[in-house]
Amino acid sequence: MKRILFLCSANYYRSRFAEHWFNQLARLNRLPWTADSRGLLVGHWGDIGPISHYTVDRLKRCGVVMESDHRDPLPLTLEDLESSDLVVAVKEVEHRPMMAEQFPEWVDRIEYWHIDDLDCAEPEEALPQIESHVEALIEHLTLSEAA
Repeated sequence: MKRILFLCSANYYRSRFAEHWFNQLARLNRLPWTADSRGLLVGHWGDIGPISHYTVDRLKRCGVVMESDHRDPLPLTLEDLESSDLVVAVKEVEHRPMMAEQFPEWVDRIEYWHIDDLDCAEPEEALPQIESHVEALIEHLTLSEAA
């Protein structure tokens, strides 16, 4: 089983949505990949809770069954990066500088998307963008696995 790791700032909203949506689609497509997620600034905003209600609500509307116990946000570690086959940070202008500061040797080894956080985009805009990006990624990986 290969592993993809989604990164955002708090590991509370965008990366968590990408993780669960990817895992749902990978299961449905019998793709031998699993997703996890981490944050680059976990704890920066204090105790914000385990997962955004926007994430949970959108996943429910997409038919994703969530486990009853949501884990707390997790900070990114070097071990996480080394154990992943693909790493995606959800917003380049936000996360590239954080990666450069925390894991400079990895800054150019990961993929960057351009999905805004709540300070720049409403969930009705950002989460469908993540859905589309994850769906395109699933299609790409499916084709790569078949080749």
